[in-house]
Amino acid sequence: MIRVFLSVVLLASAWFSQAAPAQQPNIVIIYTDDLGYGDLGSYGHPYIKTPNLDQMAEEGQRWTDFYVPAPVCSPSRGALLTGMQPVRSGLYGTETAVMFPGDPNGIPQEFTTLAEGLKGAGYATGMFGKWHLGDAPENYPTRNGFDYWYGMPYSNDMNFNARMTPEQVWIAKREGQLTELMAGFHNLLDSFKHPVSADYKVPLINSDCRQGDCEDAILETAVEQTTITRRLTEKAIEFMTENKDGPFFVYLPYSMPHLPVFASQDFEGSSLTGVYGDTIQEIDWAAGQIRDALKELGIAENTLVVFSSDNGPWQHAGGMKIAARVAGSAGPLRDAKTTTYEGGVRVPGIFWWPGKIKPQTTTDIGSVLDLYVTAMTLAGADLPE
Repeated sequence: MIRVFLSVVLLASAWFSQAAPAQQPNIVIIYTDDLGYGDLGSYGHPYIKTPNLDQMAEEGQRWTDFYVPAPVCSPSRGALLTGMQPVRSGLYGTETAVMFPGDPNGIPQEFTTLAEGLKGAGYATGMFGKWHLGDAPENYPTRNGFDYWYGMPYSNDMNFNARMTPEQVWIAKREGQLTELMAGFHNLLDSFKHPVSADYKVPLINSDCRQGDCEDAILETAVEQTTITRRLTEKAIEFMTENKDGPFFVYLPYSMPHLPVFASQDFEGSSLTGVYGDTIQEIDWAAGQIRDALKELGIAENTLVVFSSDNGPWQHAGGMKIAARVAGSAGPLRDAKTTTYEGGVRVPGIFWWPGKIKPQTTTDIGSVLDLYVTAMTLAGADLPE
């Protein structure tokens, strides 16, 4: 098995300030959407203020060379939850690299997801945020190991009023309809400049299987995106509080800062970099809320928190540059999302576990793929063949 780098480092004495605990630790994975390598203060951004994440990086570990195996959403998220390279799992969209509404793809039942593995080891499992691994009920997170899911089935720009479907894009390309194709891209990119939540018909779903049979409900047909970061955070804290006696696994994949970016009223105009910076600063606030809740519940010393991103920043689409005020930064790295240059696949990696992780900046190479084995090993769960 190749997926062992982080697990080996994690269990080695160099990683810990003391021996790994016999008690099963809680595990929290915060996974942002399209956050760039250079978007946090601790990774060099001069204007976006991220004091909570910077403090967690200082108290824990900040990895300088942390990678995802794919520069777009679905295969990256599939890799995190299966520990498998995307070319092995096949977790891509049917017509594009990512899954669109109505895509038949999803995690095959023969795969053991991270949630399923941890649930089998006695963990309560909750997910709060964007799934993007199949929007049919049989592919929901709650059919793949999560007891509870509150979130969106795909990216926050999908089902845009004037957006072409993947099938329409392929037909336009095949038939040489470049005018229609470029018009579709322009409409989508223009919407990012002054976005309105109602223009993106992305549902907010509540799926609860904690009482046996799953109960699924669509809470909003077009999720109110200005408040979603706050609501996901509150729901995650509620779940942690209910399961404070542990162990629990919380997967918190925010829909931000994927375009279109939204920030709540409390954060509008809070940064020097426009709405994108406002959005990042709200994510930083959210990470601080998670940390503070763990401390208040008295379980921080038995909880590993991981913060990362599914790929690099979204800076261009259809060959067109996205306005700088709504785009992220790859810092000193080349290019961005959708490319396999460093800017597309090298992402922030912060690990926080008070009293267990030795504070340091780590320059070894790590991967999101390694989180699967790391979490399963810490939980004492059985690894699949």
